[in-house]
Amino acid sequence: MLPPAFAEKVEDIVPVEQDSKEQVEEQTYVDVSVMSVWAEPNNTRKLDAPALSNPVQPWEWTESMTLDDKLWLVGNLDTQALYGMEVEVLKEEGDWTKVAVEGQSTPLHEEGYPGWVPSRQLSESTNFAKMQDRDMASTTASTAFLYEEKELETEIIEVSFNTRLPVVSEQEDKVMVATPSDGNKWMAKEDITVYEDIEAIPAPSATDLVETAESFMGLPYLWAGVSGFGFDCSGFTHSIYKAHGITIPRDSSVQAEQGEHVARSDLQAGDLVFFARNGGTGDVHHVGMYIGNGEMIHSPNSRSTVEKVVIDESDYANSYHSASRYLPNES
Repeated sequence: MLPPAFAEKVEDIVPVEQDSKEQVEEQTYVDVSVMSVWAEPNNTRKLDAPALSNPVQPWEWTESMTLDDKLWLVGNLDTQALYGMEVEVLKEEGDWTKVAVEGQSTPLHEEGYPGWVPSRQLSESTNFAKMQDRDMASTTASTAFLYEEKELETEIIEVSFNTRLPVVSEQEDKVMVATPSDGNKWMAKEDITVYEDIEAIPAPSATDLVETAESFMGLPYLWAGVSGFGFDCSGFTHSIYKAHGITIPRDSSVQAEQGEHVARSDLQAGDLVFFARNGGTGDVHHVGMYIGNGEMIHSPNSRSTVEKVVIDESDYANSYHSASRYLPNES
């Protein structure tokens, strides 16, 4: 159990009608717009305060960091999780909780990507758990606001691309969604797509994947990032595929091991291309998405932003390793 101070704040989510005999277990959910998952507890800096609070201030955090500040994150920050995502609690230590992030597959833990988070950023909720069989509002904008009222005037929280929340009610141009601990809020329909469930997300074409990736052109890189506030290389590819209903591993090295391996001469748009140390023969350390004509789109490093490059003219020209396809071959 989480410390009482960090348990669910309110219980005003509209409940789902249930058989009186049916019991829904209390689950643990991410209670901030984007939750950073750290390698160790209590190993953060003063400048990380906007990422450790509840609510968080992701833009304030990322925009305040120098290049050296960003490079420090390598090895200290492992991944991120989005508002409303379920996590498995593994261990508690003071004001920190070790969790496994469900939906981010990794050999590191069978339940999901493991790491440490401030306990204040988690919420235990039975009501939110009951809502999980409702229609799902999936955020398609790079970021979007949740509003207090249906007039969409009072901004409550800015959430990321790929944030998925249960739909309470739906109107012509807006929807009411449930949140983990703050009751029901409103979202503009232009920022979301409503699906019955994850399985109802249409199978994408290569063009769909590329267009989604291109919508983030110019977004600054963030080590361990998986959100519209900043991606790392594999967080970028993982998130693009996830938005289209396809779950792939979280890290580039594991992404390279799965999918259908394809020869470089057979590359198609949407394929993932991997790069490795020692001239492409060593450990995989980078991934991009092939977009055709010898180009890829990727989130390269802390010095740069999401960009398109010609592979053979890029810094990765001499480190090509392999490619994997997670879409069926196009006819």
